Amino acid sequence: MRNNTNLGRLSSGLRSVGVASTGPRRHQSSFAKHPATPARPVPSPVIQGLLAHALRHHQAGRLTEAEPIYRQILAVDAHHPDCLHLLGMIEYQAGRPQLAAEMIRNAIAINQKQAAYHCNLGTVLQSQGELQEAAKCYKRALALQPELAEVHSNLGNIFQAQDKLDEAVASHERALTLKPGLAEAHYNLGLAQLLKSDFSSGWQNLEWRWQTKDHQTPMRTYPQPLWLGEKLASGDLLIWGEQGIGDEIMFAGLIPDAIRTGNHCMLDCDPRLQPLFARSFPNVDVVSGANPKPDTAAHLPSGSLPRLFRPTTAAFAATTSPYLMADPVARERFRACYADGRRLLGLAWHTKNRKTGRDRSIDLSLFAPLFARPDIRWVSLQYGDHDALENQTAAAHAPLLIDRSVDQLANIDSFAAQIAAMDMVITIDNSTAHLAGALGVPVWVLLPFARDWRWLQAREDSPWYPAMRLFRQPKPGDWQSAAKSTERLIKARSQ
Repeated sequence: MRNNTNLGRLSSGLRSVGVASTGPRRHQSSFAKHPATPARPVPSPVIQGLLAHALRHHQAGRLTEAEPIYRQILAVDAHHPDCLHLLGMIEYQAGRPQLAAEMIRNAIAINQKQAAYHCNLGTVLQSQGELQEAAKCYKRALALQPELAEVHSNLGNIFQAQDKLDEAVASHERALTLKPGLAEAHYNLGLAQLLKSDFSSGWQNLEWRWQTKDHQTPMRTYPQPLWLGEKLASGDLLIWGEQGIGDEIMFAGLIPDAIRTGNHCMLDCDPRLQPLFARSFPNVDVVSGANPKPDTAAHLPSGSLPRLFRPTTAAFAATTSPYLMADPVARERFRACYADGRRLLGLAWHTKNRKTGRDRSIDLSLFAPLFARPDIRWVSLQYGDHDALENQTAAAHAPLLIDRSVDQLANIDSFAAQIAAMDMVITIDNSTAHLAGALGVPVWVLLPFARDWRWLQAREDSPWYPAMRLFRQPKPGDWQSAAKSTERLIKARSQ
């Protein structure tokens, strides 16, 4: 989930100030205009000038310059609601959500009629998983200003996190009725549509990602046109990776579809993926960081391939499995090193993702019943400092082999061979899941209640990876039920 930070401009009031919240959906917070009749005496011109100066710094991202000016104003007027509110936003942007909520609540206590305060408090609370309270804040903001499109989309994000997808779609559509060009609302609507398996509409709306304010990969401005799926009359097709490692791996599953159009393809990917992709797609020129060759006729970001080749559920039948090939020599070396007569099961349980890591990571101790099985040898597929990982496994009494020869982040080709050596993989939603699925290794993925769009709704399988099985939290935070489901299934298959 990616959300935008956008500080708007100062005119007759504070407008359109956005801060990021947690999760994969893009989210806006909004400062509405000040009420015509202020709740308190009009500040002096000096105070107004200082506030405008601070806000310009804030809008430009210069938080360290804005903060002391806000505090200077509060030293003169300790009950200045705008300063309390804006300082709360700085606390939030600095990663201190508790202080942020306290300061914004103080602003609301002084002026309850400012919709922006309620909206931004909702953003802060949503980042802390307080969805019900966040929804109340958004509804209060809309009661004050029903025309705030951004807040309707924010409320849609709450509904999506609560698995109320029809309500989510309705909220995003309401936002777009009010502001048809609101990129974040299009993007958020697309995510909800994809979760509902409305692929044709979802992919179209996801194309708005390039116009949102925090898409992590910028659109490339090549002179060649974007590819529309046709057989090119001449020249090569450049496909370039976007977003994260897991995304690049998942979208690479559509490279065979692009090849079947009869075009010669060049794939520009993260350098860590280049050896693996070059081995897996021998008829593709796999490069990293290259500009288009002179004979390149068209280009396309890899995240736009599904719009061309997966417009319906039935179209996923074209997915080949496996579509990535690990180094066979390295794979056999790992198997020989780990083999002791037991089944080899790889495990990954943690992600450091700043926005969603808390919800996606699982406590190792929940696997204790599986660790007690004598017929399984457990191998850590978890990235991170090896000493820290050994401390974690020791604390959880987890009999995990940690292979210090593998750096799962820096050497993905070696990591792919390690995964391919496993009989099965159990993992959270991270790049390990995508890599195992693409390699065709049986993989079980434990998903949080508010899962990512790509895992769709309710189903136990994944159309992206035929060898994958999904285990979902039945309610937010309930990893125990998901872990017990894996335990029961392993026991049943062993009988």
